[in-house]
Amino acid sequence: MEQRVQEFRRSDDPVTEQIIGACIEVHRLLGPGLLESAYEQCLCRELSLRSILLRRQVPLPVDYKGVSLDCGYRIDVLVSEHVVVELKAVDHLQPVHLAQVLTYLKLGGYRTGLLVNFNVTTLKRGLRRLAREI
Repeated sequence: MEQRVQEFRRSDDPVTEQIIGACIEVHRLLGPGLLESAYEQCLCRELSLRSILLRRQVPLPVDYKGVSLDCGYRIDVLVSEHVVVELKAVDHLQPVHLAQVLTYLKLGGYRTGLLVNFNVTTLKRGLRRLAREI
């Protein structure tokens, strides 16, 4: 069965709006040019300050022919146990980055994902919201 995925601009999920607000704050204070790991730590701190439940570097096993395999994949940040947040600090988002988030949504059975590239002058240009029909 083929999974349907869509990109969306507005969200009915207030959690994604809170995450985006936290990302904007981190980007406003730090700007572009740092390592992805720095943005991850600062974003997690900002989300914690806002009392938003999160987990960092969440293992994501691959189910292959009925066996769950630990292949080393990790979700950068999982917010409220349902929003996958994948962080980047690259010159340009590539189709493979989008595919990565979509694969993480599928493997984990999650519906909502955010792809955030902090290496931009305006965060709006580095933000993609995704929803997968389950």
